[in-house]
Amino acid sequence: MSPHLPPPARPASAGAGRRPASPAPRPPPLATAATRGERAADAVAALGGSWGFVGGFGLVLLAWVLLDRLLQHWRGHGFDPYPFILLNLFLSMLAAIQAPVILMSQNRQSQQDRLHAEHDYEVNRQAEQEINLLHRKVDGLVRQLRAARAASPAMRHRPPRPAHRSAARTARPSP
Repeated sequence: MSPHLPPPARPASAGAGRRPASPAPRPPPLATAATRGERAADAVAALGGSWGFVGGFGLVLLAWVLLDRLLQHWRGHGFDPYPFILLNLFLSMLAAIQAPVILMSQNRQSQQDRLHAEHDYEVNRQAEQEINLLHRKVDGLVRQLRAARAASPAMRHRPPRPAHRSAARTARPSP
């Protein structure tokens, strides 16, 4: 279609008797409402809850223990003797900071899930209303058809037509 030509005229009967389609509810805005802290919590949770973090952190722990054992062997003492008290302190501090941050991210995610569920409910409710409207229209058409058949003597004794043309054909006798 050329940009200089007007759009084709729509016949007056097109769309007559139909109600305008209502727009679908918009999905709730989620990413725009996140604060810097919420985005940081999401990033920490995404990193801390990944297999890459688990593997990398396992390697750091292994390197810590091996380095301490090697220093113990070469110098006679390591920087963190056997029960690894310093390592336990660092792990406890990491857990103490990481756990609330992950909980904040989970709270944000549950809020997003709630908003999505509310949106889905609205869409489903609107679809149900549309389906009910269509049911009422079909029921009205069925009532009109029954009334027309009851009013017309020719249609009373007429058998219903088959759904497909192939069902209406009779089998040809074989020669």
